[in-house]
Amino acid sequence: MHQNKKRQKSITEILQDSHDSGDEPVESALLPLVYNELRGLARAVFSASPSGHTLQPTALVHEAWLKLVGNLDSVKGRRHFFAVAATAMRQVLADHAKAHRRAKRGGGVRAITLHEDVDRGTRVFDVVAFDDALSTLSELNARHARVVELRFLGSLTISETAAELGISETTVVSDWTMARAWLRSQLAG
Repeated sequence: MHQNKKRQKSITEILQDSHDSGDEPVESALLPLVYNELRGLARAVFSASPSGHTLQPTALVHEAWLKLVGNLDSVKGRRHFFAVAATAMRQVLADHAKAHRRAKRGGGVRAITLHEDVDRGTRVFDVVAFDDALSTLSELNARHARVVELRFLGSLTISETAAELGISETTVVSDWTMARAWLRSQLAG
């Protein structure tokens, strides 16, 4: 018996097809494939967050998606999509924390960890301070900042980060170690 089920396209195939033909809106084909993974990334970012924070993972995904929709024509594949998504999530988190801080003096503090394992030494710091520190790091060493963004917010593996940046895995490990140490020193206190 012949089944008429069409094979589901991969994220990379959908992006490539949209670049080649432009027929189907990439957003409608892509969202069902990436939504659960984006929610997983958002949950990971919020895993150490104290309860009562006003931005929820679903809202983070939706706001990040709105930022992504206008930039999908330049996205090359799955790995690149999640790298761009990490940047969008960082921007949404920072914008939300800044707005919350303006609305309520002293707000915007969340628990985030720069450790590989959340159970190892969770530290609480300000999202705005994190964004500011990452921006400063970007001025000092843009690649180190991008490694943090991809590994921490994008949850890319060492090998995925290396492939995205076009550098060796050893370089990623070195950059990741140095960048985390620098950020910890900037965010301490």
